[in-house]
Amino acid sequence: MPREAEVTLPHQRIFVAIDTTDLDRAAALAESLVGLVGGVKLGKEFLTAHGPQGARRVAQCGMPLFLDTKFHDIPNTVAGALRAALPLKPRLINVHAAGGAAMMRAAADAAAEAGDDRPLVLAVTVLTSLDDDDLKAIGVTGEVESQVVRLARLAQDNGIDGVVCSAKEVTALRDACGPNFKLLTPGIRPAWSATGDQKRIVTPAEAVRLGSDYLVIGRPITGADDPADAARRIGEELAGNA
Repeated sequence: MPREAEVTLPHQRIFVAIDTTDLDRAAALAESLVGLVGGVKLGKEFLTAHGPQGARRVAQCGMPLFLDTKFHDIPNTVAGALRAALPLKPRLINVHAAGGAAMMRAAADAAAEAGDDRPLVLAVTVLTSLDDDDLKAIGVTGEVESQVVRLARLAQDNGIDGVVCSAKEVTALRDACGPNFKLLTPGIRPAWSATGDQKRIVTPAEAVRLGSDYLVIGRPITGADDPADAARRIGEELAGNA
């Protein structure tokens, strides 16, 4: 069985998105948030600039890592890439569900090689920057929610532990995939924060009430004048709605 991100307090649901090419800033930011969030998400910008050594540097803060790799390639390549990430001992890692059944099965099997250190493998369904018109433009018929559910079922059928989704799709996903399927929600913005380029967003408290297991919060924390204070405010909001 995979390790699960330990969630015993409301703020531990939060993985803060640290997307920067400044390694010293990333490490310092992670260190400043210890005890205020549940983990750190490192995405393509950071990983492209600094690779595994950079991830190890940030991990020195002691918080769990979510490697936001979004692997999407032929099954053998994705399995090899995921296997190569296992020495970093990520708590969460992800692939694109659009890569198909065989690719997701290969990813799940590769993760299982880590034994007790196996990360949760999540699948990206529909990016939160996309809406119905965006899907239509790339040839996907139907609404976002139906595509999300279709991909989530495919992921679950092929050994994936959960999906990355908008909180607005949580209810439909719970109905489709059951209570134990893990749901990680980006596009989270507290009411006092700017929306940015995300189109399908909710507040942290709303996401938890809907049933999200984990929340990814980036710019409302990392772009704040005082990131630690912003994280504290969000944690208090979650605690007040627990």
